[in-house]
Amino acid sequence: MRKYEEGQDRKLIQVVCNKCGRPLKLENGHLKEHCFSADTVFGYFSRKDGIRHHFDLCESCYDQWTAQFAVAVEESEEPELL
Repeated sequence: MRKYEEGQDRKLIQVVCNKCGRPLKLENGHLKEHCFSADTVFGYFSRKDGIRHHFDLCESCYDQWTAQFAVAVEESEEPELL
């Protein structure tokens, strides 16, 4: 879950893991630890037509979640991080 300052700049002021509720490290509007962020809009043929879901997970909760997958997450090395 993300919270922003009101106004034109919309500076990020808080990120909380949606699963465990832990606030993630934030400094001057920038995350200082990894956060898995999902954003999807459900379309036709869904029970959630036209509904947007957004959530954030800390790395520990992401690892717990993906460990439950029937098909493992595909992993590869990134040569450079931006």
